[in-house]
Amino acid sequence: MQHIVTEMIEHMSHSQAQLARVLEAERHVAVRMSQLVHGLPDQHPNFGGFDGLMDNSQAVTKSVVAYLNSIAELQESLALTITAVMKECAIEDDE
Repeated sequence: MQHIVTEMIEHMSHSQAQLARVLEAERHVAVRMSQLVHGLPDQHPNFGGFDGLMDNSQAVTKSVVAYLNSIAELQESLALTITAVMKECAIEDDE
């Protein structure tokens, strides 16, 4: 039984590492986009007028929100995984 739990933990660890890698890539995209927005001039931007500027700002905001949602999902996934492992360990201790 211990071997099965160990294998399950290894597989979950690998999947969590892959999720973290994806989130790291998304973080780099969000950081780069925010750097680009920060570099925009404060006066007289020429990005298709006010509507173009608003569209670009919304795109950056959506990227940041998506990144934060991904982090929240990763945390939830980790919590569920750890809960399952702890329950399995508690059952094994009772035996």
